[in-house]
Amino acid sequence: MLADWFKPSTPNMVGVDIGTQEVKAVLLAETAEGYELEGVARVPLPKGAVVDREIRDAGAVAAAMRQVRNEMPKSAKYGAASVSGSTVMTKVIFMDANLSDEELEAQIVIEADSLIPYPLDDVNIDFESLRTNEETNKVEILLAACRADNVDSRVDALDAAGLESRVIDVEGYALGRSFKLIADQLPTAGIGQVVGVVDLGASITTFAVVADGETVFTREQAFGGEQFTQSILAYYGMSYEEAERAKVSGELPRNYIFEVLAPFQTQLLQQIRRTMQICANSTSYENMDSLILCGGSAQIEGLASMLSTELGIPVHIADPFIGRLRANEQIQQRVGGEISRYMVACGLALRSFESWHI
Repeated sequence: MLADWFKPSTPNMVGVDIGTQEVKAVLLAETAEGYELEGVARVPLPKGAVVDREIRDAGAVAAAMRQVRNEMPKSAKYGAASVSGSTVMTKVIFMDANLSDEELEAQIVIEADSLIPYPLDDVNIDFESLRTNEETNKVEILLAACRADNVDSRVDALDAAGLESRVIDVEGYALGRSFKLIADQLPTAGIGQVVGVVDLGASITTFAVVADGETVFTREQAFGGEQFTQSILAYYGMSYEEAERAKVSGELPRNYIFEVLAPFQTQLLQQIRRTMQICANSTSYENMDSLILCGGSAQIEGLASMLSTELGIPVHIADPFIGRLRANEQIQQRVGGEISRYMVACGLALRSFESWHI
């Protein structure tokens, strides 16, 4: 079960984000002022090694993981990774608050059998009590389920790097957890605010809504920077590598703003608006006070300002170095201005300093 991998009070873990195009990893230490970035790594993956968050080429991922391990401090022994995509399901259910732990677990298994579209023998399940409603005497339970082979592939990837797997998390919740590193970018440090954290990956955009520091909603969409890259490639006859470099550097023909950038921005805006509406319909949080962008495509020219104008709320690019994260000069130079790529990995590494919480 997933509960086998969600453990309380573990030693410092390397947070490993296995994406479509690359593996990103960080190692954090807790300090009196916040957190220290002790190790960071970013290793590219061959195309097709990971598709829709499923590992298709275990050998290629294992090779990348070994490179990640070489770039981490030798003292690092434990790892945390995450699952996402169509094989992962999370749902809040309501149970009788008077049930014992054993009764609660038995009842949740019964509930899970009716909610999960896979045989339970093929699924890892975990759950956590969130809060109790004193008026109804009901407790809110966050149920998480994932295909076992998806969990096992992450465990195998960590093993390939010589890292003992202590946590396999859900990516949306790892992203929401990373908010504590960037909350200080907001005027009130997020207190009393509803904030959307949007990770713009290559093929999937992950959305986590954080209210008063708690993740209250997550969603994934099959949309990302890959669409932008493919448009550049098609319009200007570049190779894939040239298109990726041009996307980041902005070294493109003058009319690309109208031919490529504007259509991509419009699509992303539609995706974000749709997710905000779904969040408003499924939770008590009808409006968001701000958005924070992260991931490889967050730095696309003019993206944050366009979204801010269209949505009518402040939009920031994640920079935990403004917030509660510190690093020595050498590591800061290695990361450069791309720290926003590592927010999911940071959220995973933060599990080192939290007790049993999804």
